[in-house]
Amino acid sequence: AASRVSKEQEVDSKDAIILHQFSRPNNGVPSLSPFCLKMETYLRMADLPYQNYFDGKLSPQGKMPWIEYNHKKVSGTEFIIDFLEEKLGVNLNKNLGPHERAVSRAVTKMVEEHFYWTLAYCQWVENLHETRKMISVCGPFSDLLKWILCHLTKGIVKREMYGHGIGRFSEEEIYALMEKDMRSLAGLLGDKKYIMGPKLSTVDATVFGHLAQAMWTLPGTRPERLIKGELINLAMYCERIRRKFWPEWHHDDDNTLYESEESSEASKTHSPLQDFSFYSRTETFDEEGTENSISHTPDTDYTGHSLFDSDVDMDDCRDQEQCK
Repeated sequence: AASRVSKEQEVDSKDAIILHQFSRPNNGVPSLSPFCLKMETYLRMADLPYQNYFDGKLSPQGKMPWIEYNHKKVSGTEFIIDFLEEKLGVNLNKNLGPHERAVSRAVTKMVEEHFYWTLAYCQWVENLHETRKMISVCGPFSDLLKWILCHLTKGIVKREMYGHGIGRFSEEEIYALMEKDMRSLAGLLGDKKYIMGPKLSTVDATVFGHLAQAMWTLPGTRPERLIKGELINLAMYCERIRRKFWPEWHHDDDNTLYESEESSEASKTHSPLQDFSFYSRTETFDEEGTENSISHTPDTDYTGHSLFDSDVDMDDCRDQEQCK
C-alpha cells in the first residue's frame, strides 16, 4: 500500500534539502548528468525529502549538482553525501565491512574518474545529434539555443577530456576503455541484487547514475548494445533500481525483457515525470522506503555550462577556439 504525503516547504525553511541540478531532458530520463542522477537517486534511497531547483545555477565552486541545507551550500556529490550523513545520521553503508567499504570506494572512483569520461565523450561528442534532441529548451529560439549549447558543451567536453588525458586517445580506444569498465561492473555485480550484495549501498547510486546513461540516453550506440545484450545483468540491475526508486519514470520501450521478481502491474502504468512544485511521495517497499520529491523551476542559465555534467570543475569557456 502506498501513502502519499504532500510536503509544502518554503525555500528557506529549516531542514529543507534544496537540490540544484540541470533541467530534466525531454525523453523521460531524469537527467543527462550521471552526477545529478546519482545525487537525486541517493536522496531517494536514503528516504530524504528534498526540493529540486532546475535553475541552472552552478555552485560557488562552479559545480553541479549542489545542495543547500539551512543556508549551508555544499557541492561535489561525495562531499554532499558526507555532509548529509553527518547532519542527518543517514548511512547507506552501515551493512558494509572495512573491505567492502574499500571496494566500494575503488569502484566509485573507477566509475566517476574513468567511465564517466567515456560516457561524456559518447553523449557530447560522438552521439551529439541524439543528445541534442533530449535537451529541454523552450521558447522562440529553442532550436538555435540547443545548437549553441550542444556545440559549446562539445568544446568544453573535448577540452576537459584532453586535460584529463583520456581525450588523447582515438575514438576506438576510448570505446575499448568504456567496454572494459562496463565488463568490470558486470563481473562485479554478477547475479547479485546490488553491487555489494543483497542490500543497497551508496555505490549503487553512483553506478546507476552512470549506467542509466548507457541504458536510456544513448540509442544505437555501442554502450547501449552492450548493456542490453551481452551485459544484460547490468540492464536488469538498472531496471530494478529504476522501478524501485523512480516509479514515475517510464520509457517508450518498456517491456518485460528486464522484468524481475519485484515487477508489478502498477509499475507498468505510464506517467511522465511530474512538474509539481514541492511534491513528496513516500512508498512502502520490502526493505527500504523511498521519499520522492519532484519540483520544477525554469532553466535560466544559457551559458553553455548548464548542460555539462558534474563533479568536475567548469572553467569559463570564453576562448573562441575552444568553443567552435
